[in-house]
Amino acid sequence: MSKRKAKYAHLPIGESITQVQSMLRERLCNQRLPDKPEGTEAQHKHLLELLRRTAIHGESNSVLIVGPRGAGKTMLLKCVLRDLLEDKEAQKSLLQVHLNGLLQTDDRIALKEITRQLHLENVVGDKVFGSFAENLAFLLEALKKGDRSSSRPVLFILDEFDLFAHHKNQTLLYNLLDVSQSAQAPIAVVGITCRLDVLELLEKRVKSRFSHRQIHLLSSLTFTQYLQRVQSQLSLPQDFPDVKFAQDWNDSIKTLCEDKSAEEALRRHFNSSKDFRSLHILLMLCLSRVTVAKPVIKPADLLEASRLCFVDAKANMLHGLSILELCLIIAMKHLNDVYEGEPFNLQMVHNEFKKFLQRKSNSMYNFEQPVIMKAFEHLQQLELIRPVDGSAAKTQKEYQLMRLMLDHSQIMEALQKYPLCPTDVKQWAMSAFG
Repeated sequence: MSKRKAKYAHLPIGESITQVQSMLRERLCNQRLPDKPEGTEAQHKHLLELLRRTAIHGESNSVLIVGPRGAGKTMLLKCVLRDLLEDKEAQKSLLQVHLNGLLQTDDRIALKEITRQLHLENVVGDKVFGSFAENLAFLLEALKKGDRSSSRPVLFILDEFDLFAHHKNQTLLYNLLDVSQSAQAPIAVVGITCRLDVLELLEKRVKSRFSHRQIHLLSSLTFTQYLQRVQSQLSLPQDFPDVKFAQDWNDSIKTLCEDKSAEEALRRHFNSSKDFRSLHILLMLCLSRVTVAKPVIKPADLLEASRLCFVDAKANMLHGLSILELCLIIAMKHLNDVYEGEPFNLQMVHNEFKKFLQRKSNSMYNFEQPVIMKAFEHLQQLELIRPVDGSAAKTQKEYQLMRLMLDHSQIMEALQKYPLCPTDVKQWAMSAFG
């Protein structure tokens, strides 16, 4: 063994743990793109050819990448863009606009974002446009090169594509696809969605302008491959400074993956979601439990991390409610049972709460109407209740129809865990849940 290797053969345990956590966190949080996509070579070739024709030859195109969450849609697109931008001409001319249906919730916000990403805020200035189409045409016109004859190719990537179909009149989709079809400017529209029926959501005029090219990705991951991924993500490389520690760590990871209880927990995650991102969250939680006193990941750590991943966020939220808010939820549950799930309003909930108060001799729960209104509004802000779709906006708050977004088991669990929950409230709840 060389002097250098001898020097690093045995690091202090604390230092080794710090290095392990740093290395694995980096690996889990910053996923590197694979050099070559596995199992999607045909889709990669097809998409690369399509985008190359836009970036280099100025040909307009539109395509949808369809597949379940975690199938590798975004990774495929990132790999294609990386390979495409290795071409000097494409790198120099291609502009990219990334939109997401969860962020750009209407066409006005989307247009602002397009302007910002194309760096055309100063060009637009205070101009007022008569329509969306006019505004978009102006933006694309501004991208024309100096000789005014050719425009720079623009790649529009629409993540959560199906959500854009819910925008009023589908104006954004119509105009982008119209430009891509009419050769006004070289643009490629790439939609990413997990809805297989996405074309059914499009209006006739939008559908007629779409190329109907679809690239399907289906997850063919097996549980054995999933387990191998767990092991490879948690294993240390051969060049880890402390060779002995790395060997012990890798042996412990192999043992962990062979443990029956750990395997059951991982299978539950696999059946719930084959998305590697959710797996990485689980592994990060396991990694955070490694300390100097406990320098390996045990099956118990994996089970605890799994429990945290599957914890019910809404039931947890109930633990932080005030007694009044909890009483209102119980009153809502009473109403749900009596009226078989029909919507309710604040006045009905208050009346139900009053029935409970009439049984009480003390005035512990006598709250003024404004206080009850505030508690009701807080429950709405927490999204534990929500207005019925189409419920008139002009209706007084007390009479606006609502639905309870909690089920029987969530409320019961919250009551069991609620700190210092009064006995009479528990009894009232029990009578509600029969």
